[in-house]
Amino acid sequence: MADTSIGTPEQLRDPNYTPALHRAIPLGIQHVLAMFVSNVTPAIIIAGAAGFGFGSDAGAQGFPDMTYLIQMSMLFAGVATLFQTIGMGPVGARLPIVQGTSFAFIPIMIPLVAGKGVEALPALFGGVVIGGLFHTFIATFIGKIRFALPPLVTGLVVTMIGLALVKVGIEYSAGGVPAKAADLPEYGSLLNWSAALVVVFVTLALKFYAKGMLAVSAVVIGIIVGYFYAMAMGMVTFEGIAQSWERAAPVALPIPFKYGFEMSFAAIVGFCLMAFVSAVETVGDVSGITKGGAGREATEEEITGATYADGVGSAVAGVFGGFPNTSFSQNVGLIAMTGVMSRHVVTIGAIFLIICGLIPKVGAVIRTVPIEVLGGGVVVMFGMVVAAGISMLSDVNWNRRNMVIFAIALSVGLGLQLDPKAVQYLPDTLRILMTSGLLPAALIAIVLNLILPEELSDESTEEVSGGWSGHGEGSLGGK
Repeated sequence: MADTSIGTPEQLRDPNYTPALHRAIPLGIQHVLAMFVSNVTPAIIIAGAAGFGFGSDAGAQGFPDMTYLIQMSMLFAGVATLFQTIGMGPVGARLPIVQGTSFAFIPIMIPLVAGKGVEALPALFGGVVIGGLFHTFIATFIGKIRFALPPLVTGLVVTMIGLALVKVGIEYSAGGVPAKAADLPEYGSLLNWSAALVVVFVTLALKFYAKGMLAVSAVVIGIIVGYFYAMAMGMVTFEGIAQSWERAAPVALPIPFKYGFEMSFAAIVGFCLMAFVSAVETVGDVSGITKGGAGREATEEEITGATYADGVGSAVAGVFGGFPNTSFSQNVGLIAMTGVMSRHVVTIGAIFLIICGLIPKVGAVIRTVPIEVLGGGVVVMFGMVVAAGISMLSDVNWNRRNMVIFAIALSVGLGLQLDPKAVQYLPDTLRILMTSGLLPAALIAIVLNLILPEELSDESTEEVSGGWSGHGEGSLGGK
């Protein structure tokens, strides 16, 4: 329900309206709270996968590289959000769109960095920059490629992203990847799981029984409660927090090409292909914002500008050690909830993110959150990604043709995720792209959707479906 004390109904639907500052600031910070954990989580996951995150030798130095990646995630989410809200020529939708580090690219990034340490980062950020530039190019024809990415394809891809990530949530909740690799006895202990479950239960309670900002910020609040629980159980100490705080500089500026720049074919192909998925996600978010906040369809100019901002924001982030940015869907829901369409409110949130990104002590505090506590939040977030994909798939007409396309794409993609050694003899570049599972599934779905005839006879699927081929048609079809 919109709060009319902030402005008239006409003002609330106007992106150019600026509420009074004492109301605009808390509204802007709300947008940051809604996306904060999701935004910094990819940096923590990639640092862990590369081997300089939680549980690694870098702990003795205070995880300096992970802290820097967290810092850049905040800083360039803010910068990319300013591209969207303020705009710069054709770049930006000039709508209240919140940008943040994209989950979609994590399944691509993990195979690129797995166990390789900081040495893997030059190729990774080379891929981020080139992928961002390609994403910018996509903006010039985004309207023309939407036909190739119907709900069958986008729903499959989003589901695959979630399925690739849910394992991370379980590993974190049990004690972290390093603890698992070292076969430590505390991995999977009741203490570790209790910290993760506190976060899950608090998040669920707020989602279902609270209203307004408490419900929107459920994951953040859940992690804060889990953090205090971990302190009570001795998993976090005041000495550790103080030490982390003291090690971090008060202010630090981003460093261009801090980790170098390297052209990796696997990274470039992976980031460029995922740019298509990210672009389509942004189109959906822009449409959601204009429908939910202003009761109208998004214009072609707004869609193109938003996609430009995605690409430019990602490319600039890559130069300084940030990950690809995309529009954040949870903030679309927040606009629908508050009824405030003002882009200037989101600009305030962006400035808050930039300030956080310039203060390493913020990253130092985030770094002290136990991996098990973060795991509880990640379980919820990545589970919601799977649920969002399934929701998209509910719009598919489940005829036999679409069932076959989905079956083959899911089988190959998920199978390669579960058993990466199945393609161990492929060249390194191809092996990295295949073991993500996401790219082969997306390519199979796109190609089959474009080339297969619209109809498939009943007999075509009966012999391979165990008699189930017709069940989807009656119960799920006809949408």
